[in-house]
Amino acid sequence: MENRWRDEDAARFVEKFAPQWGEDLALRAYSARLLGAEEDLVLHGGGNTSVKGTHTNLLGEQVPAIFVKASGYNMAMIEPEGFPGLDLEHLKKLRALAELSDEVMLEELRAHLFRPGAPTPSVEALVHSFLTHKFIDHTHADAILTLTNQPNGDALVREALGEGIVVLPYVRPGFKLAKAVAAAFDASPNARGMVWCKHGITTWGKTARDSYGTMIELVTRAESFLTKRATKPLAVRVPTSLETAQERLTRVAPILRGLLASVTGDQDQPFRRVILQPLVTPEVLDFVDSDRGRELALTPPLTSDHLIRTKALPLWLDHPAFDDQVKLREQCQNAVAEYTAQYAAYVERHAAKRPSTIASFDSLPRVVLVPGLGAICAGKDVNAATIACDITAHTLAVKARVAAMGKYEGLREDELFEMEYHTFQHAKLGPSAEPALAREVALISGAAGAIGSAIAEELLENGCHVAVTDLPGDALTSLAQDLKKQFGDRVMPVPMDVTDTDSVARAFGAVIQNWGGVDLVIVNAGIAAVSALAELSLEAFRKLERVNVEGTLLVIAEAARHFKLQGTGGDIVLVSTKNVFSPGAKFGAYSSTKAAAHQLARIASLELAEIGVRVNMVAPDAIFSHGGRKSGLWAEVGPDRMRARGLDEKGLEEYYRQRNLLKTTVTARHVAKAVRFFATRQTPTTGATLPVDGGLPDATPR
Repeated sequence: MENRWRDEDAARFVEKFAPQWGEDLALRAYSARLLGAEEDLVLHGGGNTSVKGTHTNLLGEQVPAIFVKASGYNMAMIEPEGFPGLDLEHLKKLRALAELSDEVMLEELRAHLFRPGAPTPSVEALVHSFLTHKFIDHTHADAILTLTNQPNGDALVREALGEGIVVLPYVRPGFKLAKAVAAAFDASPNARGMVWCKHGITTWGKTARDSYGTMIELVTRAESFLTKRATKPLAVRVPTSLETAQERLTRVAPILRGLLASVTGDQDQPFRRVILQPLVTPEVLDFVDSDRGRELALTPPLTSDHLIRTKALPLWLDHPAFDDQVKLREQCQNAVAEYTAQYAAYVERHAAKRPSTIASFDSLPRVVLVPGLGAICAGKDVNAATIACDITAHTLAVKARVAAMGKYEGLREDELFEMEYHTFQHAKLGPSAEPALAREVALISGAAGAIGSAIAEELLENGCHVAVTDLPGDALTSLAQDLKKQFGDRVMPVPMDVTDTDSVARAFGAVIQNWGGVDLVIVNAGIAAVSALAELSLEAFRKLERVNVEGTLLVIAEAARHFKLQGTGGDIVLVSTKNVFSPGAKFGAYSSTKAAAHQLARIASLELAEIGVRVNMVAPDAIFSHGGRKSGLWAEVGPDRMRARGLDEKGLEEYYRQRNLLKTTVTARHVAKAVRFFATRQTPTTGATLPVDGGLPDATPR
């Protein structure tokens, strides 16, 4: 492991943060980021660091203080404000207590913050307070856990790290651990660091550089030791290629995603879905295809810090029938049912230990391991699923390293439960309230235009994961780039030609491989042409027919097949047009083909209701643009309409505003909000058309 401390980088942190926070806290943030950037040390909010100093109160008095990383904060991006300051002298007095519950400890920590609005300090704040050193670092280093998570872990640590390291048996994080650490340090005051078995490693120093350097040195020693001892690597029985695994993922993921959705009892929102993240790599495939993969996988996690993300155990799918969809579904269904029954029994066995303030997790797995495919991880959104995925990757790697030198040993079941239902751990999950579409995945055709881009923004603002699809090119690329700047990994661009059956299937497959499935399909792709019927060429008409009619059919048909496989219903919203009900002269090709698309959607509402799919239409009037994105339809139609009425572009927009009853400008955002109405299922409605036109009597659906 490389020591990444650079004096010039440290100086930049001091220059940026010291004027407000002081040099010590600036350097504390810098070294914490160095640790947080190493996935082999900490993952997604794990680990913690601290620095002792002083706080100047309102009276100008210098009060001894400790600044500890806030619970759940990601060290890779932390700044000084992520280290809430506490009254050190008071916290040190707590060591005299015989017992201190998690709830009271939390009250004490929050009561003795210097800023009442500061984030909650780490569960290990008292550990840092009871130790005397100025700078303290704690990580869940993979190499250390590889040593400690074995029956003879303490001896292996001493052999690997040498003199000056205290080894502490597992103690539940919180007050008990703080007292045990303090006592162990008192017995070895000259120690350079301390390893907590099945938990992690702690180092300290007079400076941030010293503490960080010791951490890197000790973990590097552990890594070197492991390399020498790895003599019995896992043996792969039947290897699987990445290409084969990815193809299997497309078949398995929708089934699993449907089975991992919780039933709510709400007729409008019958399922509480999850987002999936696949983990299909050569390393994971070798693990699940190995002779000891199942045995190793069904053991406890590396450290209790991972429990709230992955649960204690994964689900293992034995002998998946990839080539028999009916049997595969049955296997998945039985495996999930068995897992949920076992988890419910586990919770029941330890019910007396669950704090009354913490609700039980659902009984569904967060990680599914599939021989011949890899791992599939679930979460409430892509961020949660990615965290589970990253933890799983490291967990399997460590367990493989353990197997190469010995036998894996995790925490006992009662210890696991205590930490899975630990007050501080649950607090890391953040508020329980979620945006309306946080667990949904949408696919939008024709997304690069005015209406499509507005719909994408509206859905993303409501928490949705959105696949923006269109013909490949700059329009799709720039849209995805713009959306990703604001919404990150909840956006994915997918090239799709709606007139090509294979292209549509590949687009759905890409979304399935990325998020596990699709719940909402917006059929928006469409083109227009201006021509009187007498002058309309058959080829020009067929061009519109291929996009507007065949494209609608292909997307709806693929969505229907997918929704049936996934088994949790879904929604389809067709962006129709007022021309279906009130066609215009020289607009026959567009009006008739859109009318055919509209009718297909109405028929889909009849056919798909039995599998819980709602199909609705929105019918807008003229939409000219959305921000800098012009409507492709009006780029085609506008010039003719302007010539016919003797108007410029602004005049034409004003003409359409004046012709509706409300005398209002209809925008792409209005259309997007109509889509959101159907997507959020505000009413039990299917087969309906919602006009978005400011009121056009001639275009009222009838």
